[in-house]
Amino acid sequence: MSHRPDPAAVWLGILLRQFPELHQELAPSRGARPLGAGRSGRPTAPAAPIRLFISDTIRDITDGVVELEEAVTEKLRLPRPPRGTVEQRLARLIGLLDEIAARPVLAEHVRGEARRMARRCSLALGDAESPVRVGGRCPYCDSVSLRVFPHRETVLCVNPGCRCAEAECGCRTDAAHRHSWARADWQRLAEATDIDPAELTAAQDAEEPMEGLTAGPAVARDTEGVSR
Repeated sequence: MSHRPDPAAVWLGILLRQFPELHQELAPSRGARPLGAGRSGRPTAPAAPIRLFISDTIRDITDGVVELEEAVTEKLRLPRPPRGTVEQRLARLIGLLDEIAARPVLAEHVRGEARRMARRCSLALGDAESPVRVGGRCPYCDSVSLRVFPHRETVLCVNPGCRCAEAECGCRTDAAHRHSWARADWQRLAEATDIDPAELTAAQDAEEPMEGLTAGPAVARDTEGVSR
C-alpha cells in the first residue's frame, strides 16, 4: 500500500540533491567559453545577471539552511549544531525529521522553509515554473486571467490586453507588462475581486512534492484560455 511521503523530507532531499548543481553552474567549465561569452571570449552582458542570480541564490539558501538548523535545534532543545557545509546541515535536518514531526508548528515551519529554498534552487537551475489558475476576475480587465506563480509568490494577470487607469503604469507603454500582486498584497486583491484568500494560499501550496518531485491536488495550470 502506497503512502504520501513526508513533504519536508522530499523538499529537503530535492535541495540536498540540487544545491551542489548551483556551484557547478557558477563555475565555468575548464576549456569552455564562459556562459554568455562572445566570439572574442569576453563575457557578454547576459552572463553577469545570470551569475549574480545564482550567487544570490547560493547565499540565500546557505543562510536559510543555517538559520533553519539553528531554529530546529533550539526548539528541540538540542546542543547548538557544529559548523558544516550546506549538504551536511541538510543531512542533519533530515535525520531530525521524526522529532520535528512530533511538533506540528515546527514541522510546518520546516516544510515551508524547505519548500521555499528548494523552489528557489530549481528556479535558479532553469526549471520552468507552472502557474496555477485561480477563480475571480482581474480588477483591471475583468478577465478570468489571474494566475499564482508559486516560486515567486506572486499573482499575475496573464491577459496581454489588460490595461488599468493609472497614468504612470507600465501597461500603457510596454506590451509585455503584466499587472502583478506580491503575497503581501493578496488580501487587498482578494477584497477587490471577491476571491477567497484561502484559494490564493492553496494555489501557492498546490505544487507539493510526490515521488521525489511533484504532487498535490489536481489544479488547473495554464496561461491560456483567458476569457472575458
